[in-house]
Amino acid sequence: MLGTGSAMCTRCYNTCFYLKSHAGQLMVDAGGGNGIFRQLYKAGIDFTQIRHLFVTHVHTDHIMGVIWLIRKISPLQYKGKYKGVFTIYCHREVKQALLTMCNIMIPAKIMAAVGQTIVLREVSDGETLDVDDMKVTFFDIGSDKTLQYGFRALMPDGQRVVCLGDEPYKPVSRQYVDHCDWLLCEAFCLYRDRNQFRPYEKHHSTVIDAGKLAQELQVKNLLLYHTEDTRLSARRSNYTAEARTVFSGNIHVPADLETVYLEPLPSQ
Repeated sequence: MLGTGSAMCTRCYNTCFYLKSHAGQLMVDAGGGNGIFRQLYKAGIDFTQIRHLFVTHVHTDHIMGVIWLIRKISPLQYKGKYKGVFTIYCHREVKQALLTMCNIMIPAKIMAAVGQTIVLREVSDGETLDVDDMKVTFFDIGSDKTLQYGFRALMPDGQRVVCLGDEPYKPVSRQYVDHCDWLLCEAFCLYRDRNQFRPYEKHHSTVIDAGKLAQELQVKNLLLYHTEDTRLSARRSNYTAEARTVFSGNIHVPADLETVYLEPLPSQ
């Protein structure tokens, strides 16, 4: 988990993560700025080895870090220090936003790589692609605010990992989420704190909402992220306790830079 916080967090980084299989990888979103380099460094991830990035939507806390990655990777490709193609998977609105922002913010000689060694791969609702050894299906989550995609990744061991982006679940996504092994779901705050943080006005969920969803769809593992950050030291215990009141599966509330293992370690 490169970051676990919501848009305006200051005590943790914006939600983004690095999904790694036995022979592949997919980075998802990049947060709101060049702090993505700090997070990658602290996580021990060499960004010159990142080949695949998926961007869920155009909000600043998800897309601005992508501009910095393009800004950094393009010159390294030119110098031969980044081998291969950097592919950014996104829907049409993200693609247009990236092209617009890059044309304004990035020098022309760096932009020359976009479309060549930096590929903006537009994906459509329901489209399935092989990303290294993962089979990834991208889908429209039915956002009420702006076009947003999630994905379901079929891992080499058969586990299904589903990312719902940062908005509440809509029934249109059920075919991708139902009975999945891992559900990565936003939970802006505790239900008891809803009057303080007003998640529903922001098109977000509470922990109770996420837990009820996971129980209804018979999810095995629920991972909560994209949260407020006022009480980080107690977030894991508080969120786990509240989710446990409505969900009987495994609950994960990771911190920034924490590794979540999708399968047991060899020693376990």
